[in-house]
Amino acid sequence: MSDTKHENYEILNLIGYGLAKFDAEFVKQFGYQTKTDFYQEMVRRGIGETVGVIKNRQDLFDPFFDNDRKGWWQKGNAYIHRKHFIDSLFGDYDAKNYAEIIKLYLRNNFKIEDLKPSEASPIIKSKFKQLQLTGQEAELYFKENYEQIESFQNGLLEDARLLGDGYDFQIQIEAKYFLVDVKGIRSRFRRV
Repeated sequence: MSDTKHENYEILNLIGYGLAKFDAEFVKQFGYQTKTDFYQEMVRRGIGETVGVIKNRQDLFDPFFDNDRKGWWQKGNAYIHRKHFIDSLFGDYDAKNYAEIIKLYLRNNFKIEDLKPSEASPIIKSKFKQLQLTGQEAELYFKENYEQIESFQNGLLEDARLLGDGYDFQIQIEAKYFLVDVKGIRSRFRRV
């Protein structure tokens, strides 16, 4: 397994999530009648090198949604942290509002001017800004899985990300306190 991410990792995940969750309703928000047309347009725009790259992201998210596609079911929950991260920001959105986020992303990050989002609400703009902050996916993954680390089992986790003291979480185990600064998902736990 490679530790390198696709250069368009974030937008590919967002698109894959939208395709898996909303199916044809998602691509209609971009003016396409078929997913194939949408895939080809994303390749033309440089989001993925091939149709397979775009479709693979949908396959990654398919098992997490109640749809008729199996996707990469054999991977189990290996990618569930990606769904949880997107859910934390946009899980309650319908296809139209979710597509607005994708249009904002494409407009801002890929300079795709003709995919104009409608006037986004202040909440959508704020959530879009949240998406742009680095490290949130890793922090969310840690927050949901910290007890799998033997040293932290049965620990009481407190979120310190907004306090600005250089660490993300405090974990109390009996009379001991551990301060955790999350840097990424793939790196192994190391005690300092």
